[in-house]
Amino acid sequence: MFTGLIQEIGAIVAVRPTSTGRDLTVRGPRVAAGAALGDSIAVNGVCLTVTALTPDGFVCHAGAETLDRSTAGAWQPGRVVNLEPALRAGDRLGGHFVQGHVDGVGACRRRTPRGETVAFEFTAPAPLLTFMAEKGSIAVDGVSLTITGLTPDGFGVAIIPHTLAATTLDTMQPGQEVNLEVDILAKYVRRALGLGDGGLTREFLAEHGFA
Repeated sequence: MFTGLIQEIGAIVAVRPTSTGRDLTVRGPRVAAGAALGDSIAVNGVCLTVTALTPDGFVCHAGAETLDRSTAGAWQPGRVVNLEPALRAGDRLGGHFVQGHVDGVGACRRRTPRGETVAFEFTAPAPLLTFMAEKGSIAVDGVSLTITGLTPDGFGVAIIPHTLAATTLDTMQPGQEVNLEVDILAKYVRRALGLGDGGLTREFLAEHGFA
């Protein structure tokens, strides 16, 4: 479990194909300093397990499922990535609960400076939109963000200077793909209500006496 508060901007150092996926060598001395074999680290929002430690980072393995469902399949040496170690019991929760399980891949559509902040618009796969709400939480490349508005095929966020400086969002440009993880609470609410692919519709509310 993570919080979406990035601890360090790291970089992919090496990518080695294996029979089950790829081994990734990641530079991130600050995060690696407190890591041990078997620990979980979120790399651009993808929960990966430390399989080895290096002098200034760590090695982790990305399986076929991870490569297919996230941007990890396109990572090459030199790619900068957001790093966050797993949440420990008793740690302060400053973002929101993030599992590191990517739900889909979106893309940056637009970035617009607005004073000291930058407004971003991202596209998102249609099945994820039903889990999003204005002022709700979402993880973009592992960064906990608040949704400022919804569009027919995506959402908007506003990034403050500190978040820009502490994450890879500062260099993000239109067209760049991102890992998306919707709020886990929204997933369980939808499951508990038995909502289908149509989401929360007027017909559903009427059937259950709410409209």
